Amino acid sequence: MSRTPRISVLGSTVLTLALVATGCGSSGPGTAGDTLQIWALEDAAVNEIVERGIESYNTDAAVEAELVTFVNDAYKQRLQVALGSPNAPDVFFNWGGGNLAEYVDQGQVLDITAALDENPEFRDAFLPSVLDVAKVGDGYYGVPMIGMQPVVLFTNNAVLEASGLEAPQTFDDLLDAVEVLQEDGVTPIVLPGAQGWTQLMWLSYLVERTGGDTVFQAVVDGEEGAWEHPAMIEAMELCRELVDRGAFGTNFASVDYDGGGASALLANGDAAMFLMGSWDLAQQQENAPEFATGGDLGYVPFPTVEGGAGAEGAVVGNPSNYFSVNDDGRDPDTAVDFLVETLTSDAYVTHLIEAGQVPAVEGIEDQLADSEYADFAVFTHGMVSEAPSFTQSWDQALPPAAAESLLTNLQLLFLGDITPEEFAADMESHL
Repeated sequence: MSRTPRISVLGSTVLTLALVATGCGSSGPGTAGDTLQIWALEDAAVNEIVERGIESYNTDAAVEAELVTFVNDAYKQRLQVALGSPNAPDVFFNWGGGNLAEYVDQGQVLDITAALDENPEFRDAFLPSVLDVAKVGDGYYGVPMIGMQPVVLFTNNAVLEASGLEAPQTFDDLLDAVEVLQEDGVTPIVLPGAQGWTQLMWLSYLVERTGGDTVFQAVVDGEEGAWEHPAMIEAMELCRELVDRGAFGTNFASVDYDGGGASALLANGDAAMFLMGSWDLAQQQENAPEFATGGDLGYVPFPTVEGGAGAEGAVVGNPSNYFSVNDDGRDPDTAVDFLVETLTSDAYVTHLIEAGQVPAVEGIEDQLADSEYADFAVFTHGMVSEAPSFTQSWDQALPPAAAESLLTNLQLLFLGDITPEEFAADMESHL
């Protein structure tokens, strides 16, 4: 579910990544000397914001900071090799959750809980549900550094209205809408089933709604039987029910997201709904601007499931990306100071909003209301700020091998080639 290249939520999609790691200062990895090294992915829009923060920090810094950036595919391996060596960064980008926990388990990340307690204004500036994704055990090991990307249910309001429908608030509403839309000859829901991460959004939300956030947390914690939890099986059965009722049409397995075709089905009125990350607004702005701004594009939280144990308003998706501090860096205290002085500063937050991001920061509603895409920005911030939990995309939270099997099994489940019980039994082998 995690679409790392689509970092900008409301603005244009990310620019082409560089082919090699790029040091944005005078020295590259391993030659920084007294420089505080900040490692991140190569992204023109976000890097410019981080650079501005670094320039502001360096004005009065005893130790100057420097940004070093990497392409996505090379980054994880480069970071894994560097941590624990003299070439390691002081502050490094990560995805939080399971990705961050791997570094914590290896003793390579500084526990910044005490620093957050000593700087309560900084700690309390972040939305709790997003900050908590950087919590491992009882400690905090990172802070959000860019905007949020929750998964929402996009709608074509004109299509719904033509069938006498409104956006569904409950799963029963959704099933009723599926029946009516089919009778009217409209595909109810876009599903780019050629890619398993799009189906993961349905499973993860239905697990959350039926069983609550502890169900998937048990998987992350490696608890035996976690994949066979009744809420897991029920959620898989609900996914199959949607398929069997024709909610996604008959050719969803051949629909792809990356080429823009799935988003176009919603914009063109060929489908009524589309469960996708908030980054899809950028896709619509670029390829269907009249639909995106003319009032027909709608968005609502994922429907509730009657009788489900999930907390109302819980969110699934990409909470943020995070900056963490190397526990064995040149000067961890100075690295923490950089985070505290930079990431919630008025200038940094303003620059994120101007770039089309929705920062994971409290009290910015007025700024968002004055932004270019105010309605969606305010909706996104409000949904997350009220969320009791924000479950990270499962394919980011799990180890790579388990994530790969998860996505494969999802495609088989949606095609009817395996049962929920077979799905669960196979995933148990990865705990």
